[in-house]
Amino acid sequence: DSNDDIEDVSLFDADDDVSRRSKKSKIRHPVASFFHLFFRVSAIVVYLLCELLTSSFIACMVTIILLLSCDFWAVKNVTGRLMVGLRWWNQVDDDGRSHWVFEARKVSAQGSKTSSEAESRIFWLGLITCPMIWVIFAFSALFSFKVKWLAVVVMGVVLQGANLYGYIRCKVGSRKNLTSMATNYLGKQFLRQVRLPGFWKTS
Repeated sequence: DSNDDIEDVSLFDADDDVSRRSKKSKIRHPVASFFHLFFRVSAIVVYLLCELLTSSFIACMVTIILLLSCDFWAVKNVTGRLMVGLRWWNQVDDDGRSHWVFEARKVSAQGSKTSSEAESRIFWLGLITCPMIWVIFAFSALFSFKVKWLAVVVMGVVLQGANLYGYIRCKVGSRKNLTSMATNYLGKQFLRQVRLPGFWKTS
């Protein structure tokens, strides 16, 4: 069961009132910011250059999977909590049932956040961009019949996609809220089209 009492912020933490109060352009956790990008970017670079660096497929595969695993652990357990105040995990209750928990750091009494806008942008850009690159790699391996690489790119999609899904759930709350948000967005787009001046014109 998810925790719905969370801080309601945009994906890139660009709230106008907060940015006016403080620019928050300083990176407060440089080590976390570095490793948030290091493992995932390194996995992509190794995948692109592995055939030039070595002829051993096994060595490349093991290296990429290790980098992806380190990235999954670091982003899930460290960088998300430090950079944007989000975390998600799985817990088993006394009855043996598994529950996924999605949390966001609550706003302090002064109404300020401990994460900076620069860190938030780095976090979300890295979190969203890299899984998209792995999806492109997956289609490329599929259409070029590189079957041996398909398992590697699928691992990249699954591990980085899981973190992306988990942190988006942290932002929007429960699945009900996620569905409601999508429904509200589509409703607003429909109403916007209906209100266009030329929509009701007749021939």
